Amino acid sequence: MTQQSVFTPIDVAGVVTAVLHARHHDLPVCVVAGGHGPWALVQQSGVRIELASLSGVSVDGTTVSIGGGATWGEVAARLAEDGLAISSGDTTTVGVGGLTLGGGIGWMTRCWGLAIDQLIGAQVVTADGTVIETSPQAHPELFWALRGGGGNFGVVTRFDFAAHRLPTVLRAQYTGATDAGAVLRAARDAMTDAPHALTATYLDVPPMDPSAPPGAALVAVWAGDDEVALREALAGVEAVDGITVEVATCAYRDVLDEPPGFADPEQAPPAFIGGNGLFSSLDDDLIDELVALRATHPTSVVLMRSLGGAYGAVPQHSTPFPARDATWFIMAGGFDVPGVVDDAERTSLVADTARIQERRVAQYSNFTHEPSPEAVPEMFTPDAYARLRALKAQWDPRNMFRSNHNIVV
Repeated sequence: MTQQSVFTPIDVAGVVTAVLHARHHDLPVCVVAGGHGPWALVQQSGVRIELASLSGVSVDGTTVSIGGGATWGEVAARLAEDGLAISSGDTTTVGVGGLTLGGGIGWMTRCWGLAIDQLIGAQVVTADGTVIETSPQAHPELFWALRGGGGNFGVVTRFDFAAHRLPTVLRAQYTGATDAGAVLRAARDAMTDAPHALTATYLDVPPMDPSAPPGAALVAVWAGDDEVALREALAGVEAVDGITVEVATCAYRDVLDEPPGFADPEQAPPAFIGGNGLFSSLDDDLIDELVALRATHPTSVVLMRSLGGAYGAVPQHSTPFPARDATWFIMAGGFDVPGVVDDAERTSLVADTARIQERRVAQYSNFTHEPSPEAVPEMFTPDAYARLRALKAQWDPRNMFRSNHNIVV
């Protein structure tokens, strides 16, 4: 087996050198864009390009240029100095590159759309070692592909975003209810026509680790400081029996969490059994299935994020990202914990989560950690997938960039 060659370029010229090395030796390329994604663990041979040194952030008015190796925690901290923000990932260690190329659901999705909806340009090293500046005006088809098509088309060394003025946000946490179904129904009804300033996340987890306390919580983030409007929008949730509410004013950077750790950092985290999807609606039957999953399976997890708003205002054909008419993103499954999950429980988890996933409109690539070629078409509309395949053939005919959710020609 070919050994893995690791490149740690400090500039774009170094990235070109790494790509040309891979091209000359006909090797696959794995790009590590500074975040905590799993793809570096998948590829055991070929060329690995680590972009951590390309992590600069420069601000010109509301235009922000970010190196391909930056993390969203670094970016949010820098933008806070100027009272700016970009809709990003939920945790500080999420990489700008991986999140953006997959679409980018975040705390400001309903307010500003996905991360890709704020992207206005990018610098790309293509499979033949050419450095290209792309935007809606320059190589527009390649720019379209980068906005949700994943890392299939080259190494993005710089992202240019249109940032937004956002000096403060409100973070509200609703906990304490004993009836999870009531909370989800109230949240669904509230978010149906909620102001775009509001995005909500629901998380129900088992007692896995002290850094991820167990239980269910609805966390809402409001773009601005109007607490009255926030609480009015979620009055139905606040009225659920047992609910307590904590509201805090903070900078957007402080909304981003540190990722949960594990008791033994030397051990790989347990495998996840389940999946994710973009759902057009959150009806009572789906809510009942999600509640039953948590009640039935001791290691199960339910994570939900409200969509709509600015996310749904983007025409479907404008980016490769699927299901712009979806109203909720849902991840549901369970951890395969040794000594807790036996064969019978594993079989039951697979069946219960598969039944939930059957209802999804599309799959979200950024929360799909295992490489699964047959799943890739589910991450796009048929028209977008056909268009992406044609662009893959144009920009990466040798399929050098395949350590990802690979679009195969």
